[in-house]
Amino acid sequence: MKDYDLNFESHLAAGGAQIKNASGSSIAAILKKHGELREFSKEGGRTNRGIIKEIKPLFPILESMELELLPSEERNQILFHFQAYLVDRIRDFHNRLKIKFVFDPKWSTWQTIHCLLETSQKESKAGPMCQHLVGAKLQLRFPTLNISNESATTADKQTHRAGDFEIENTVFHVTVSPMDGVFKKCADNLRDGLKVYLIVPDSKLALSRALAGDCCDAQIAVESFESFVSQNIEEVGYFSSANLKHNLRTLLELYNRRVDAVEADKSIMIELPPNLKS
Repeated sequence: MKDYDLNFESHLAAGGAQIKNASGSSIAAILKKHGELREFSKEGGRTNRGIIKEIKPLFPILESMELELLPSEERNQILFHFQAYLVDRIRDFHNRLKIKFVFDPKWSTWQTIHCLLETSQKESKAGPMCQHLVGAKLQLRFPTLNISNESATTADKQTHRAGDFEIENTVFHVTVSPMDGVFKKCADNLRDGLKVYLIVPDSKLALSRALAGDCCDAQIAVESFESFVSQNIEEVGYFSSANLKHNLRTLLELYNRRVDAVEADKSIMIELPPNLKS
């Protein structure tokens, strides 16, 4: 927009392997200019060398339009509309179909959470869904405490965390695929004097308890995701079926706020059904 340079080489960084200024902050500035404030990318193009082959074909197309013949103000208005089209595609990304939640008042709370887990597994979203729902459960259960909220892709080492969540001297690990790595973390936690909870899908509960026994001499509290979350809903509502609907909605709304705050992929959010909203 400043000098309308259509020489592709002028836009390459030193070494020619990357595009100049294709950073997360640059993307954020363009999105903000178009009224889109949700985070799309922290990295931008800095680590994506494949971006060159995506951008290069744009230049001969722009040349064929002969926009350089137009006054700069008129040309920039056209470029602004080009940007707006791409921003709309990013909005499409944010607004993709969310995880479907089915609420049947005849089901047990455990079955309701289990059905949600199965749905997220079919859509390959179970890992982040479980982590954020456990975070929402802890925040709902302990409203006066600061329950951490990190992206599901954030490694513990990056934030110096002992696990996914920590409350006092207790650490919580949430995983849908309990492998050797998580048991090693649990063992490290125990050596550091921490109490450890490992939260896994009910289908992995028996195996996880056996592995935990072999690894850590039964010092880990291994609980099923379904029971860990559903029991909280029952407890907060004093085990009253009359409160179940309200408590489920409160939990899922809190979950969505936590996801929206830290995840670029908004499809991890849960769509509340009409019979839960009413």
